[in-house]
Amino acid sequence: MDATSPRLALLSVVVPCYNEAAVLNELHARLQAALGSIPDLDYELIYVDDGSNDATFDRLRGFAHRSSKVRVVRLARNFGHQVALTVGLEECVGDAAVLIDADLQDPPTVIAEMVVRWRAGVDVAYGVRLARAGENRSKLWLAGLYYWLLSLASDRPVPKDAGEFRLMDRKVIDALLAMPERDRLTRALVSWIGFRQEAVCYNREPRFAGKTKFPPTKMLRLAMDGLLSFSLLPLRIATWLGFLAAFLAFGGICYAATVRLLTDTWVTGWAALFTAILFVGGIQLIVVGILGEYVGRIYGEVKRRPLYFVAQRLGFPERANPAPSAGARGGAQTAPPQAGAKVPPP
Repeated sequence: MDATSPRLALLSVVVPCYNEAAVLNELHARLQAALGSIPDLDYELIYVDDGSNDATFDRLRGFAHRSSKVRVVRLARNFGHQVALTVGLEECVGDAAVLIDADLQDPPTVIAEMVVRWRAGVDVAYGVRLARAGENRSKLWLAGLYYWLLSLASDRPVPKDAGEFRLMDRKVIDALLAMPERDRLTRALVSWIGFRQEAVCYNREPRFAGKTKFPPTKMLRLAMDGLLSFSLLPLRIATWLGFLAAFLAFGGICYAATVRLLTDTWVTGWAALFTAILFVGGIQLIVVGILGEYVGRIYGEVKRRPLYFVAQRLGFPERANPAPSAGARGGAQTAPPQAGAKVPPP
């Protein structure tokens, strides 16, 4: 940020939305109040409708019609939370950007402290949850296990209890968008990028309305993305399992040979043989599954399909030279480059 610049710094706030109609009015009011209270700062609100099938887009369209600070991107279908974040970052033009979910579990008032850190020279101010109200023990346990696995597997430590809620300087945004991989985990990617990063602690609130969009299956998927996209640890575990099976097999051979040579009996029993076959077969299936996950991700990358398609945009000013989208970088670019691959509006 250039402190001598005559214009106000512009903060982009990216909000991915999926079936969040029940919370959007309250969210929009709180964001406007929180951002309006920060001195010497202009802002834009970028809502990304990730293929919602409720009244989410109607609410967002109303926001765009009533305020020139609101931009809305409607995706052609549900592409997922991480892709929706990428879309918002592709579209933002601010000196910095804040990522925040629509459920109001992350209080918009925390943005002011993030801006203070940014103005002090911090490149990434990420939110860390001191308390997580409204979440049961099983979800808290799963969240703890998730962060432990992510930190264990990642080449760079990922802060515990830090989600996507964060402020990033423009140079961090540009670095993040320069990485075109499909299986994205924003919090791990930002941690990997580096620069000066600091935690902003806060108490997470219960969801304001609606249902969580991250059931255990999606949390497991995120954990898999973290494990497989940022580390070779699963492959190393597969190697260790192979050595373990070979060691146990060698020990069994030595035992059987010793018993036969030093006694008058053979090692007998179908149970031991059956157990050994199941053990080795299980290890083989685990290793094949791990290899399959890596090969599947390689297959997804080499196809070079666009990350997303945009059905409609609202509230964006005309740009002389629109930036190419993550979709354009993810595949062969056609015709004039546009800020996102388009399909006709529904």
